[in-house]
Amino acid sequence: MLRSLKWRFVLYVAIILFAILLLLPMFLPGLPSWYYSIIPTERIHLGLDLQGGMHLILEVEAEKAVESYVERIKNNLRDDLRDKGIPFGKLEREKSDRIVLEVSGEKERWEKILTQRYGMMQELSSTPLEKGIWRVSLVLDSRQADQIKRNAIDQALETIRNRIDQFGVAEPEITLHGTDRILIQLPGIKDPQRAMNLIGRTALLEFKLVDEEGNLEEALKGNVPEGDIILYQRSVDPKTGGVKKIPYLLKEKTLMTGEVLKDARVAIDSQFHEPYVALEFDDIGAKLFEQITGANVKKRLAIILDDNVYSAPVIQERIAGGRAQITGRFDMKEASDLAIVLRAGALPAPVKIIEERTVGPSLGQDSIHKGIISILISAIFVVLFMTFYYRVSGMIADFALILNIVLVLAALALFRATLTLPGIAGLVLSIGMAVDANILIHERIKEELRWGKTVRAAIDQGYHRAFVTIIDSNLTTLIAGVLLYQFGTGPVRGFAVTLCIGILANIFTAVYITRWMFDFLTLKMRVKELSI
Repeated sequence: MLRSLKWRFVLYVAIILFAILLLLPMFLPGLPSWYYSIIPTERIHLGLDLQGGMHLILEVEAEKAVESYVERIKNNLRDDLRDKGIPFGKLEREKSDRIVLEVSGEKERWEKILTQRYGMMQELSSTPLEKGIWRVSLVLDSRQADQIKRNAIDQALETIRNRIDQFGVAEPEITLHGTDRILIQLPGIKDPQRAMNLIGRTALLEFKLVDEEGNLEEALKGNVPEGDIILYQRSVDPKTGGVKKIPYLLKEKTLMTGEVLKDARVAIDSQFHEPYVALEFDDIGAKLFEQITGANVKKRLAIILDDNVYSAPVIQERIAGGRAQITGRFDMKEASDLAIVLRAGALPAPVKIIEERTVGPSLGQDSIHKGIISILISAIFVVLFMTFYYRVSGMIADFALILNIVLVLAALALFRATLTLPGIAGLVLSIGMAVDANILIHERIKEELRWGKTVRAAIDQGYHRAFVTIIDSNLTTLIAGVLLYQFGTGPVRGFAVTLCIGILANIFTAVYITRWMFDFLTLKMRVKELSI
């Protein structure tokens, strides 16, 4: 029995010492670097409500993803009809999910194309017009449309998460909120406007040819040639800060998009010492870029991001190797943010900010102060009550209570969890449950002593009989905490984390640590009468 007492002492001291080492960075921030390589910890992250930051709710305009999908189908259909030599006139997208086509020629030929290549589009109507012309209305299958919307929301969630991770925000909260909204909490953010610009940017990268033969002046008057569009380049005068928009007449057909992008990095131009974004394409993109540049030598290729022309250089020769660059008089921050959104990928649909709240650090400090006060007051009242009512045994319970708080905070540091104001509430609740477990044990021991049993027998029976009740009550609460974490968001999850950790620490301290201390008193110190 004494040998078991010794090994339990070694194990418990090792656990307590490790917990203290995990918490040292909170009180001694200037620890040497080798310390962090040995002890896998960092300071406890504080949630949005404690250290301030930004709270956003975004709405994904998933209907726009359907529009983009149908627009691509329309463009592909135009190319297929031209390749097959089938005459057609009007070919337009109506609403978000419909295409109207006026086509002539043999009906079997164009129907075969629609059936074989465009099965996702259902034929609403097929009306014959004069001179063998047919007016065909197509609509996107409703199941396909719903799937596109779901994919757009999931992809938007992942893209925003990747952008924020690269932006460098510690412990962000990014979750689905309802069916088409995304909840974002960024604790400790220093530049909210920059974060919003980074999150909300669509980042659709496109490469289009400049229409050198078209008349730009006539197009600006409203006479845009068929198959062309007008986009603008934003130019800022470095001296005056004035913004000038330079129009470009471009071919509507997109030759390549950012889907084939492998990497985007900030680089510095050796001649003008200005930052630019260096692009690197994957294998498919490299081959496609080489084909595009080889087939359009001496033509201008516009690089477009979110319908803004960044540059339109002349292709001097076939470009192999899959590399390009975006220039545009950036500063380092603009170039860095552009590289981040390109690396993280384009949003499949625009997002709209429908709720924005910024929590100042003063409010956070006030929350921290009140949280600490609530923990201290509850702990002091519990310590005084246990000491007064249970005397020496109450002091043992008080030691277990303090150790419980240390272990909870150490676990938060170890798992890099975020402490929130509801998390502090969970910690206070776990303190109450720790006291409850000790009261159960002490009352059982007192009951055994009243029945005339020896101190050793009373302790054995007290712990044995109270153990089932303690496990039962803590286990049911633990299950509730796990469910809260699984299905809750934000503050609810913060509460669940500290509650679950507190329950596990409570079982360890209230059952095992205090039992060792009673065993030490009765076996090693040979105490004959228990102060309880």
